[in-house]
Amino acid sequence: MAQVEATTERIIAADAETVFDALADYSGTRGKVLPEQYSEYEVREGGDGEGTLVHWKLQATSKRIRDCLLDVTEPTDGQLVEKDRNSSMVTTWTVTPAGEGRSRAVVSTVWNGAGGIGGFFERTFAPKGLARIHDAVLAKLADEVEK
Repeated sequence: MAQVEATTERIIAADAETVFDALADYSGTRGKVLPEQYSEYEVREGGDGEGTLVHWKLQATSKRIRDCLLDVTEPTDGQLVEKDRNSSMVTTWTVTPAGEGRSRAVVSTVWNGAGGIGGFFERTFAPKGLARIHDAVLAKLADEVEK
């Protein structure tokens, strides 16, 4: 099994604290910035950063739906880590300053991919598909915080 990784980033016209706070607001902003690939969004514990337990279904393709139950931690300033209880998937959101009134938001997801020919196709196509989904989240997040 090889590790699969999908990473994308965006410069957002808002300070890093504002962007991070919006990302960490699972009980408010986060649900609003998820694109159509997410369904059944539900905060089960907490709701603001560290200690949050959140559930959603992620439909990566027409046939592939992942049921996610994520524990949220904040290992360092400006970083959220979502670890899926149902799989090896870990998503890390990192927000850093990028000049006056701007920030860089980077999202990276890693998981243990399948072996064999299925694993080959997963490693080839899944990162691009997930990067598109992440980009949609970042675009909606930018729209939300740049108001």
